[in-house]
Amino acid sequence: MEGVGDEEIAAAVLSSAPNAVVVLDRDQTVLVWNPAAERLFGWSTEEMVGRRAPIVPGELTAEHHAVLERVRTGGQVSLRTKRFRRDGTVLDVRVDTSALLHGTAVVGYVHVHHLPEDDVVARDRGAHRARLVRRLTDVVGDINAELELPAVLDRIAASLTELTGADAGGFVLIENERLRLVSAYQLPESLRNVTADLRSSLVGKLMRTGKTVMLESEGLDDLVWAELPGLHTIALGLAAVGGRPYGALYALFAKRKPGHVELELLELLAGHAGIAVGNAMAYQEALRQRAHERAVFDASADGIAVLDEPGRVVQWNPAAGELTGIPVEKVIGEPPPFPLPEPGEKLTFQLANGRWLDVVSAKIEETGEIVVDFRDITTAKELEEAKDLFLATTSHELRTPITIVRGFASTLDARWDKMTDPERRSAVHTIAERARSLGQLMDHLLLGARAGAEELAVRVETFDLAERVRAATLGLPVLSDRHRVEVVIPEDLPDVRGDALATDIVLGQLLENAFKYSPDGGLISVEVWAEGRHVVVVVDDEGVGIAPDDRDRIFERFVQVDSGDRRRFGGVGLGLYIVRSLVKAQGGEVTAHPRPGGGTRMRLLSLSWPTRRAGNEPVTDALIYRPMCTSCDRDTVSGTE
Repeated sequence: MEGVGDEEIAAAVLSSAPNAVVVLDRDQTVLVWNPAAERLFGWSTEEMVGRRAPIVPGELTAEHHAVLERVRTGGQVSLRTKRFRRDGTVLDVRVDTSALLHGTAVVGYVHVHHLPEDDVVARDRGAHRARLVRRLTDVVGDINAELELPAVLDRIAASLTELTGADAGGFVLIENERLRLVSAYQLPESLRNVTADLRSSLVGKLMRTGKTVMLESEGLDDLVWAELPGLHTIALGLAAVGGRPYGALYALFAKRKPGHVELELLELLAGHAGIAVGNAMAYQEALRQRAHERAVFDASADGIAVLDEPGRVVQWNPAAGELTGIPVEKVIGEPPPFPLPEPGEKLTFQLANGRWLDVVSAKIEETGEIVVDFRDITTAKELEEAKDLFLATTSHELRTPITIVRGFASTLDARWDKMTDPERRSAVHTIAERARSLGQLMDHLLLGARAGAEELAVRVETFDLAERVRAATLGLPVLSDRHRVEVVIPEDLPDVRGDALATDIVLGQLLENAFKYSPDGGLISVEVWAEGRHVVVVVDDEGVGIAPDDRDRIFERFVQVDSGDRRRFGGVGLGLYIVRSLVKAQGGEVTAHPRPGGGTRMRLLSLSWPTRRAGNEPVTDALIYRPMCTSCDRDTVSGTE
């Protein structure tokens, strides 16, 4: 053909070819798309040249890559497969693939597509591939059934030789810049745990190509795999866990050559191996984490309980049994012996055995379970109460005598010239007496603190309660020009057994409260009488009163009732707690009642076993500062309502 160039001849051959010819470069971009390809697939040459041909179904991508890798290392691959047409239909085609060479360099791939005839060889090959793929499914199921990582790796190496027909196999782990052989099949045991440099290895070479499988037939004598006699080809597949290379599968061939089917199976097995390894690693980590949690759970000094969604105990650690006194076998399936706080909040609770607990909880949203942590704060609470009571008692014990001293000193300072000499002497005498009582109070600073720990020590002796009442009320009239103070004490009031100093504190606090909670003034009435084998002291005021539900609560620690008008007077809520503690320590009791006509009545059933004097008729005490109350009802005063 004179005058016709080589390129024109090549173009004419391609145009005249009966089979669809598709030529790709190394990146699988179309270089040639002949007229037969247009007819077979439906896309024109202009549409295909310069882009990737969308003719390979997704499920056959691994097969396609295996074919390209096989022809790159030499040889030709012919297989029956499927390809897409432009209209979406799927064609059964036979594809003959070879390397596109420029000199000795592979610069691309040539695919010749044609519709298959009845080809027994192709049919047998397809049946063989189908059998292997089915076997692969079984193998993958076996691998995923294993949860111990070493067993998974050994199973992968054995399955590799079964599926690919390789003479030996192995699995290497990528550990930073090194490789380590962790599993081998049909190889000497001495190779296990052998390491090699990642960068210079076949795995490093494969990773640099960006592919997942490769064949290598050169330079094998320098590798540890050369211990396999007759080794001529290595098929390599990369396994990834969580999207990152984790290791690689080696299929070693000494007696037969691998084909594209073997490469395809190797690529598929490598992908499944990554999943199986990931599952085994997650399982091992879960076991390790569970063992760690169990060790913490059992060794914790805190009580830890796990409750199911309805609130029943499903786990109960040893510390929980020690703190509550309830063994695990008695609490499983039952609610815990304390209420639960809201998640993020803390609850302080006292058990029936007297132990105080701080309880916190958190909910596991995924399971609905509740984790409860509780610790013993009994000692800390006792120390805190002792400290609070020490400070509070000191304040309350010192307040009354100081108030009296200040009141009389102010009176002397302001009215010295107007007072008679007996009045001045009386005031100075009161100041001196209160100063002496301050010295005595210093010996009892720990009195209230010991009350909180139920170790309150009081000095039991016989003393004159009438004298204590007179001393407590002596300086009160000068403290307020809005209040009237009346005191009624019978002349034959018996002596009582108890602690005079503690009684001073009790009377002072009750009188202080009477003044405090009657801010508008009015009558402060104190009356004392014998009742059976006891002596009763009643302090009345005409103040704001106490709501029925709060009449017992006001004697608790730190209680300042929130209802009514009493909350506006402030305070830390310790005074009446100290009063009740001191009274109980002496064998008495103190209660709060409404006063007829409004206000509050504090009733003190005082120290038991009084010694009676002759007579029993109450008289008006000389310390009544205002006309005596003529409407006081003895039954009401004694607590009958």
